[in-house]
Amino acid sequence: MSERPAAPGDLGRRVAQRRGELGLDRRQLADRAGIDPGYLDYLEASAASASTETVHKLAAALETSSEELLGGTMDLPPGRGRPGPHPVLEKLEPAECLRLIAPGGVGRVAFSGPEGPTILPVNYVVHDGAVIFRTASGGPLDDTLRTGVRGMEFKVAFEIDRLDEAGREGWSVLVRGGAHHVSDEERTAVAEVDVRPWAGGERELFVRIAPTEISGRRIRHAS
Repeated sequence: MSERPAAPGDLGRRVAQRRGELGLDRRQLADRAGIDPGYLDYLEASAASASTETVHKLAAALETSSEELLGGTMDLPPGRGRPGPHPVLEKLEPAECLRLIAPGGVGRVAFSGPEGPTILPVNYVVHDGAVIFRTASGGPLDDTLRTGVRGMEFKVAFEIDRLDEAGREGWSVLVRGGAHHVSDEERTAVAEVDVRPWAGGERELFVRIAPTEISGRRIRHAS
């Protein structure tokens, strides 16, 4: 009996991304999953779908779920699974927090806006120890930062996290500090910062958060 193909989607892209997160090359993943390396090359390089059995094998080898690889969790909040066995909550040192957030990605900036407490997701980078992101002119954060006083900063919080749904482990980092629009004098220093908002649009204003406090936590399984 032939296998029923799994639902199509960006399977190859998700496989390649997860493989990179685990530090595996294609041959190592193929060996783990028990599939032909040539087929894995084809799968990652095309928009092809795969059989249900192949998806299950790849998910197990990549320490994730078939649903995650197929994009079935895109519209669902993370962390819906049950806790792992014997979870342990650890505090992270500031140096470890900085190491975790250094690659950049998506974080959440929290501030007191015109309409009350506000949290917004933004794409960010870490540059010279500070968090840099872009925002739109006239947006809620832009309005909040426009104090009219040169050099004045506005206290914000910035949160970044990473969850391993399959392993039921993860970490979170909280940065507190003063935020301000990047000035003309600072613009040269951040001109080469490659931060591209997923939301697109004219987000021409750079915002810099200078951390005054960095803390973090990690959930892992007790050995």
